[in-house]
Amino acid sequence: MTGLDLSSPVAVVGTGTMGQGIAQVALVAGHPVRLYDAAPGRARDAAGAIGARLDRLVAKGRLTEADRDAARARLEPVDNLADLADCGLVVEAVLERLDVKQRLFGELEEIVAEDCLLATNTSSLSVTAVGGTLRHPGRFVGLHFFNPAPLLPLVEVVSGFATDVTSATRAYETARAWGKTPVACADTPGFIVNRIARPFYAEAFAVHEAQAADPATIDAVLRECGGFKMGAFELTDLIGQDVNESVTHSVWQSFFQDVRFTPSLAQRRLVESGRLGRKSGRGWYDYADGAERPEPHTADKEQPPAYVIAEGGLGPAAELLALIREAGIRVREEDEDHGTRLVLPSGGQLVLADGQTSAEFRDVVYFDLALDYRTATRVALSAAQDTSPRTLAEATGLFQALGKDVSVIGDVPGMIVARTVARIIDLAHDAVAKGVATEEDIDTAMRLGVNYPLGPFEWDRRLGRDFAFDVLDEMHERDPSGRYAPSLALYRHAYATDKREGTS
Repeated sequence: MTGLDLSSPVAVVGTGTMGQGIAQVALVAGHPVRLYDAAPGRARDAAGAIGARLDRLVAKGRLTEADRDAARARLEPVDNLADLADCGLVVEAVLERLDVKQRLFGELEEIVAEDCLLATNTSSLSVTAVGGTLRHPGRFVGLHFFNPAPLLPLVEVVSGFATDVTSATRAYETARAWGKTPVACADTPGFIVNRIARPFYAEAFAVHEAQAADPATIDAVLRECGGFKMGAFELTDLIGQDVNESVTHSVWQSFFQDVRFTPSLAQRRLVESGRLGRKSGRGWYDYADGAERPEPHTADKEQPPAYVIAEGGLGPAAELLALIREAGIRVREEDEDHGTRLVLPSGGQLVLADGQTSAEFRDVVYFDLALDYRTATRVALSAAQDTSPRTLAEATGLFQALGKDVSVIGDVPGMIVARTVARIIDLAHDAVAKGVATEEDIDTAMRLGVNYPLGPFEWDRRLGRDFAFDVLDEMHERDPSGRYAPSLALYRHAYATDKREGTS
């Protein structure tokens, strides 16, 4: 099946930032576009704003003058819903209220032809519920664009409970024809991106609430060690704390207050105080003129150890051994059955974050997971209060000798990157098992929708099938609230590996 014919008009109802962006996408793709807004004059204002953006595209060499003029000629603001009668697709981008959307689509159903595709751009409401009052809900689908719609490639094509396969396919192919990268998903709270991204924010806030590290340090570790483009605190300041918390709260409520999606009390207090991020001048950070950005905690210079003993390999951190040798530090490798670790000259141990804490062991320093230890510019370490100062100094000096800044954080299980990635992987496996989307579409959505360095299943393959399960299983033992309990899907994934390897 192909997408919407180019000769078929596309209507956009609601002319805010998202509505204008969607209209621009359809317009540049070659469709006639009708703009409608319930507020008098707003559709014409929106048409003017879209025309100005087309002018900027010409100035940047991304659009020819002839194509701009043709696009302008296809753009028509209208004053009445009845003017949308001959449209082949209507995309709604109005207020995020169920009653408002249901009323709008009820009116549209009386106007448009039976083969017109009806779509909502909702990011937080149930597509099934929005279309639930329609006489013909089979032609109703979610088309969730990401802001700014002309720039971001991802579109989540959401099938409600009553959506026909032909309608979903037609919407998918239309988005692809518009130059977007569509992913198909079922109607679940948060769809793909807003469901699976929750731990990125939640775990950063949890580490902060545990007094293990400040926002600047957590952000720096996520960026410089985890490979994420932005840290959780700076990203939520950019999104708006009220907007981010609203999405989190919506997903949590929609999953019947599932503890895995529990909102952050620290973020709630931030919103209550009016510190909403960049748009209010202050959030986690201060954006006033002249305000200094806080620096992440960075350890003082320490001497590197003369040698290390590698016992049992380092699993996902195995590339560290080559880096240590390149730094001129001797490495002696020994096969051990009881774990993977580096033994320092002090006799202390350096262990990759595994969901346990340093306080449980004698003289253990944990180091965090990295996307790529060779290119990472910062590594986090954690130690207990009674960890030997010499062991912590040697661990710090070791990573500094590899050219890394070192941030020492509190003794929290899973540290920062490891717990975040493990939870993202878990939610991704759970989503596939429940028919939300395919592994490929989830990886695509998380890379393109929130700019993650790897999709959850790409992380999983890189780390090994047991990594996420083992980290969360250990964390669940230390926090039995259920927040970190591995999903049945992740359990099966890890158990299947053990079974093939003949372990029990």
